[in-house]
Amino acid sequence: MTTDAFAARAGPACDIIGAGADLVMLPAPSSVSTRDELHPLARGLADRSRCIVADWPGFGDRDRPRTRPTPELFHRHLHEVFEREVDGAATLLACGHAAAYALTFAAAAPERIDKLVLVAPTWRGPLPTAMGAHRQALWRRVRRLIELPVVGPLVYRLNVSRPVVRHMLREHVYAEAAFVTPERVDAKTAVTRRRRARFATAAFVTGGLDAVGERAAFLDLLARAPKPILLVRGDATPRKSAAEMAAMSDTPGVEEVTVKGALGAFEESAGDVASAVRRFLGA
Repeated sequence: MTTDAFAARAGPACDIIGAGADLVMLPAPSSVSTRDELHPLARGLADRSRCIVADWPGFGDRDRPRTRPTPELFHRHLHEVFEREVDGAATLLACGHAAAYALTFAAAAPERIDKLVLVAPTWRGPLPTAMGAHRQALWRRVRRLIELPVVGPLVYRLNVSRPVVRHMLREHVYAEAAFVTPERVDAKTAVTRRRRARFATAAFVTGGLDAVGERAAFLDLLARAPKPILLVRGDATPRKSAAEMAAMSDTPGVEEVTVKGALGAFEESAGDVASAVRRFLGA
């Protein structure tokens, strides 16, 4: 099936790279992410895998739908990708905040999963992670503010200006400052400028796209998901996210590999991540 054919049938854009056993690849649903950032990783696996790379609803490089992004919408979307693109089972690779959705799907439908790969997995949005989940009422108000007409776009643009995006990339997305080139900053900033992009960003940063509400629930999903699971983490992962990944690595059946990078290790160290995935799939 061609990319355009999938987009017409399933809504969000999807790219098919390579041939072989099915490998569904989920980008991190974040303010600056699109499926394109997984292309280098997919090309590193294309000789053995049919990589199915799909954007999340409300994210990506196209104008966004009017539908308000919710965890329920994301769960349905992942189910639809499998129904439309996968015959039988597939390896499922999820980056960043997509991890909890991948684990939920795998725990509910283990017969559809060959193996699971989680790259720089997270489960809690940026504001709850940085400032505490106990302020849920405040995060809901922030989300509503960004969603408002007139005022919302102004607040949003201030928080995704080019200097802010550059700082975010240097602070916790990439480990090497040299990777944050002007061209990369321009490309990431352009993602935030897509029509109606503020709605998905507001949901993500305030925890509105958290598939689970606490670490115990996330680790329970991890424990119930089919094994083995490969966890790939960057050696410069921010402290709080690193603590969550360390808790995951203690789960029986989870194999951890460390590569160079931070929360964007799947992009910054695509070659090393591809090598780790190849070894894992060949085991």
